[in-house]
Amino acid sequence: MTLTTREFWTALHGMLLGAAFLLAFTGSAVSLWGLRSEWTTSAGRIAGARFLVTGTWSMALLAWLTVSIGTFAIYPWYRAKPPAGASPAVLASYPKYLLMSSAKTEDWHEFGMEWKEHVGWLAPFLATAVAVVATRYRRTLANEAMLRRTMLFLLCAAFACASIAGLFGAFINKVAPVR
Repeated sequence: MTLTTREFWTALHGMLLGAAFLLAFTGSAVSLWGLRSEWTTSAGRIAGARFLVTGTWSMALLAWLTVSIGTFAIYPWYRAKPPAGASPAVLASYPKYLLMSSAKTEDWHEFGMEWKEHVGWLAPFLATAVAVVATRYRRTLANEAMLRRTMLFLLCAAFACASIAGLFGAFINKVAPVR
């Protein structure tokens, strides 16, 4: 089994970095949920806050890497223009135009890819916001229930954005792979 360069970058983008992002989300969400003054000792709060800061910054970094590779490495291959009058067989190397060549698949580009392009960029911004707040308030976060709930909401919003983008990306790559 071999991967082309494009398939390697696509797998790195979606399967490796995307999956690592989802794992970092899980760790961050659990540590944020458990960081409560009534549930932990002062030593536990310090360790929990340290874990939260590490997890949220990992999540933010993974989100930035994932969208950057998707936008600047994979997307140009996706939207490359085929030669004029290209046959359907040639369009297999031009995913955007392959999708747009059929009424059955053009919605994958018109709706799916457009949504993926825009909603995917929300995840790193939201994840970074949570990481900044976790870093800034790490000493008092266990006593701030409203702040923890807000952070958890933003964390879940980042997860939802990444999940939607990942789902559309997987479906689009199934119908018109970047090769």
